Amino acid sequence: MCDTYTPAGEAIPTNTRAIAAKAFEGKEDEEVWFGLEQEFTLFNLDQRTPLGWPKNGVPNRAQGPYYCSAGPENSFGRAVTDAMYRCCLYAGLEISGTNGEVMPGQQEYQIGPCVGIDAGDQLFMSRYILQRVCEEFQVYCTLHPKPIVEGDWNGAGMHTNVSTKSMREAGGLDIIKQAIYKLGAKHQEHIAIYGEGNELRLTGKFETASMDEFSFGVANRGASVRIGRDTEAEGCGYFEDRRPSSNADPYLVTGKIMATIMEDVEVPEIAPLDRAEA
Repeated sequence: MCDTYTPAGEAIPTNTRAIAAKAFEGKEDEEVWFGLEQEFTLFNLDQRTPLGWPKNGVPNRAQGPYYCSAGPENSFGRAVTDAMYRCCLYAGLEISGTNGEVMPGQQEYQIGPCVGIDAGDQLFMSRYILQRVCEEFQVYCTLHPKPIVEGDWNGAGMHTNVSTKSMREAGGLDIIKQAIYKLGAKHQEHIAIYGEGNELRLTGKFETASMDEFSFGVANRGASVRIGRDTEAEGCGYFEDRRPSSNADPYLVTGKIMATIMEDVEVPEIAPLDRAEA
């Protein structure tokens, strides 16, 4: 894997790794961890029929039983994900898990925790491995955030879990909330680089928050940013930015998050969503 520069030594415009590297430069003491949840959708080679769907039709059961499921009537594409998982381990990537997702034919794997720029490096390499594995199985893989727009089906994201050293120490929950307030103050800047077609996914439905408003909450899948129950109970840990789409550039996402949460600025507090809405 390499990044690219002009003969004069300047990063070419598509070298987003160079952008991220500047955000992480000089902040090694923060020991920022990222865990990236990469969702993807598998199709037959017609590129129209997701795995497990009837041709020119829809499943006879609504989404629900397919998530983290087992059985041939529920799980479609496990062989692909399992093969990809083993290939990533062989390649030395920090892949930490896989699961079937909410929509039939949708799968997920997790990269991390990785420190700083390494998260983007490993996520991009894992995407390459995923494509090679799909080639072997002769299935089509898309990272589009909303490959099926008709009907009540979840989209696909790249939820991004973040933790700095101070967030993992005693009193870290206050640091996490300050970081979330900063993210809220730059919500539209983040949305602008969080992936193409994300407006089809971030509607406020199907376990997403509306892209037009920023929100956070504890154990709330309908929030822009989520704090886990364990993090709240222990008073330290990490937060999850649920806005990035499945096709988002991990360098832009992690670099932008790092730049935003490291800013020394005063921003207004944001009230959390009601826990009853979780």
